[in-house]
Amino acid sequence: MATENLLIELGTEELPPKSLRKLAEAFAENVQAGLDGAELAYEQVKWFASPRRLAVKVTALASQQQDKIVEKRGPAVKAAFDQDGNPTKAALGWARGNGIEVDQAERLETDKGAWLMYKAEVKGKPVAELIPEIAAKALAKLPIPKPMRWGDSDVQFIRPVHTATILFGGQSIDAELLGVKTGLELQGHRFHSKGRVQINHADEYEAVLEKAFVVADFEARKAQIKHQVEAKAAELGGVADLDDDLLDEVTGLVEWPVLLVASFEEKFLAVPDEALIYTMKGDQKYFPVLNKDGRLMNNFIFISNIESKDPSKVIAGNEKVVRPRLADAEFFFNTDKKKSLESRLDSLKTVLFQQKLGTLFDKSERIAKLAAFIGDKIGADAQLAQRAGLLSKTDLMTDMVMEFPEVQGVMGMHYANHDGEDSAVANALNEQYQPRFAGDQLPQAPVSCAVALADKFDTLAGIFGIGLLPKGDKDPFALRRAAIGALRIIVENELDLDIAEITEHAISLYGDKLTSDTAVNDVVEFIFGRFRAWYQDQGYQVEIIQAVLEQRPTQPLDFDLRVKAVSEFKQLEAAEALAG
Repeated sequence: MATENLLIELGTEELPPKSLRKLAEAFAENVQAGLDGAELAYEQVKWFASPRRLAVKVTALASQQQDKIVEKRGPAVKAAFDQDGNPTKAALGWARGNGIEVDQAERLETDKGAWLMYKAEVKGKPVAELIPEIAAKALAKLPIPKPMRWGDSDVQFIRPVHTATILFGGQSIDAELLGVKTGLELQGHRFHSKGRVQINHADEYEAVLEKAFVVADFEARKAQIKHQVEAKAAELGGVADLDDDLLDEVTGLVEWPVLLVASFEEKFLAVPDEALIYTMKGDQKYFPVLNKDGRLMNNFIFISNIESKDPSKVIAGNEKVVRPRLADAEFFFNTDKKKSLESRLDSLKTVLFQQKLGTLFDKSERIAKLAAFIGDKIGADAQLAQRAGLLSKTDLMTDMVMEFPEVQGVMGMHYANHDGEDSAVANALNEQYQPRFAGDQLPQAPVSCAVALADKFDTLAGIFGIGLLPKGDKDPFALRRAAIGALRIIVENELDLDIAEITEHAISLYGDKLTSDTAVNDVVEFIFGRFRAWYQDQGYQVEIIQAVLEQRPTQPLDFDLRVKAVSEFKQLEAAEALAG
């Protein structure tokens, strides 16, 4: 059967950069599901995305469905004919529905009797008839939380749509997608392209757009940006601070990447690197540059979407934009240093942790006592753990963290060092939030581990203690993350701790605020529910995990050793005989 490459493209207004990859991947998945559902053969489905387009290219797509024989089973022979051998109404109706006479039907013999049967040949439909509906359904199923309308149309999408193209090889397939009739025009670059450009064949897609100053392949554009940024940073004598989320977002902001380098006054380097880096990456989408010692340099790299005739003006404009943000960070840092973290404890009384569980001041006092309790069990300095726990939330009341919430913890560390606190206390203020996300590093120092665990168990005990269990995907207090984080800290740092014992102590510190009589068991069950998923992700068999859970261990390290021991035992040749 003949095959051709298929292109489906939607030209839009600027799409949200943080959602671009997700939208494009979903579009490709939906198109692929549609092709599979229509039983159309193909080799590969690839997605393309830029700020003003979503596209899918299908390689070697069959020109039509395969013809097939469909067996249509009718009524049982006993019910198909009366005593005189004449067809019954059931048989006549079935035959009429299939466009045949009853005597044209075949017999299907089974061990349960005989049935009427008709084998119908169904001709495969051509691609031109199938693709419009597949494309429309693929777009309708995109994950768009807040669709919008434009003009006087009732059509809704994430952004207004201007062009639509469906090309099967060199054949343009007529359709209407989101209120726009398909054609051969594509949007070029908003500024560099002289209007729209024409495409005559699906295979021309990338080449046509490149001439119109658009790198349509998201991954190729991302790789280009990454390579250019790394090379320029090395040229500057440093290393670019790259992360995948920022790379994705910048890739989603530009169609024609142009790298430029700017700088800021060295005086701002007196501010902790983290605050400046957050400002540059989070607010401005710049790539900071670090020196060989890992300290911030006063250069930054950014990606423009245009080739300016005078790049110096673009650079000067970006330097002008970032300067006030850096100046704000400098002002907040200098102002915050005038007050110690300890002096901010009273201000925590004005911030509610949870209506039934008290303020952040109350939480800090509980964390302090629980950190000392845990610290004593893992060989940490209990007094330092208690001190770190008490100060753990004070940086939330600083101007810097109020303006840049993402630097909480790390600014607590810097302010604690400035206040002359013990280095173990200062580090614990930063590491209390670790792991912040899947795969993040863990606190290593004993004091840091004690505080991080105390914070997590205080939240788990309190929320479960008032019956606010997470439901479905709703987890406003991030209890799942707290549970997984606690498990990782205990197991990977090989801490000999009993979570039931810690939970009981955490609950006791709440006094009479908690109402649940089953909170200890609920917390333990919840945590080990996360453990089950954790080991399944690592490839351990469900029956092994369940066998260990049946023993009701409450020490995560013991649980980990048991799971690994049982798994190793099952690999032995004698295991099956011994188990029997």
